Amino acid sequence: MAAALKRAYLAVYNWAVFSGWAQVLYYAVTTLLRSGHRDVYAAVERPLQLAQTAAVLEIIHGLVGLVRSPISATLPQIGSRLFVTWGILWSFPETTTHILVSSLVISWSITEIIRYSFFGTKELLGSAPSWLQWLRYSSFLIMYPTGISSELGLIYIALEYIKASEKYSFRLPNAWNYSFDYFYASIMVLLIYVPGSPHMYTYMLGQRKKALSKSKTM
Repeated sequence: MAAALKRAYLAVYNWAVFSGWAQVLYYAVTTLLRSGHRDVYAAVERPLQLAQTAAVLEIIHGLVGLVRSPISATLPQIGSRLFVTWGILWSFPETTTHILVSSLVISWSITEIIRYSFFGTKELLGSAPSWLQWLRYSSFLIMYPTGISSELGLIYIALEYIKASEKYSFRLPNAWNYSFDYFYASIMVLLIYVPGSPHMYTYMLGQRKKALSKSKTM
């Protein structure tokens, strides 16, 4: 009974988030074709925020043992995306008309549509078709570099606005006797991408080799 409830919950979760990302992709592409890249963010803002924030549940799923995904791989990827979604795009609207927003949301949405449909199908049917498994473990070869490049570019573009606004920064003196500079924190995030991105890409290559070699022996 518990196993059936777990599978039902994960199936609903995966297909619900899949629908959110499908909406993001549809709005992004149609807006890009109709009126250009400057209007893309306005069209996708709400579904993008909902779909990306829903990924926080994946961290909880890993912590409580609902899924076997390692937190060490899940947390930095979700954390970096949330930082871009809320800490850059939502916080600094000056960045939202840049063409990198289009490449970002299209890369993210294609990746997530494939990933959530793969896991949703596995939870519903017990397995996924080989073509979907191939897409799940191969699409990142293109989508990860384009997505990461867009994330890095948007954080870099936002730096001048972060510095000028001093949003989220705390200066001394204050009641907490604590200082924080969001500008330098954002630079630190950029620096973390330098070793983090190749490490994650290598990890996914390993996962791809493992998953596809296993499917060949079945």
